[in-house]
Amino acid sequence: MSLIFWDSMIFVYLMEEHAEFAPRVRRLREQMLKRGDRVCTGSLTLGEVLVSPYERKDDGLVSRYKALLSPPVVEVLDFTSEAADHYARIRADRGIARGDAMQLACAATAHVDLFITNDHRLQGKVIPGIQFIGGLDVNVL
Repeated sequence: MSLIFWDSMIFVYLMEEHAEFAPRVRRLREQMLKRGDRVCTGSLTLGEVLVSPYERKDDGLVSRYKALLSPPVVEVLDFTSEAADHYARIRADRGIARGDAMQLACAATAHVDLFITNDHRLQGKVIPGIQFIGGLDVNVL
């Protein structure tokens, strides 16, 4: 069993049925369920995924996101003072954006096994506290 961090867009692809990426996310989730893996994300994700539904005044989608991004389905990791220290170390690499650094810091604080993102700039980065950063093509079996 692994602790796997999903970056914000992974949830968007799934919830908004992205033509290319939603099938990949569903397959990944199926693999994770078979293994008994746990999904987590940073609290920033909740804010990010709610922007568009609030703009569109889509209360149904807001409710679905809030239900998805809550225990026991997803563990939402807070940005703590320990995460702030990880953030500062990560941001020392000025090539990593602030939002990405916040997500990576939350994941590093939780010592995740896998951080899944579709951001190719982050894939393969080495961040202490995160075992591996990969994309949607990762095989968790």
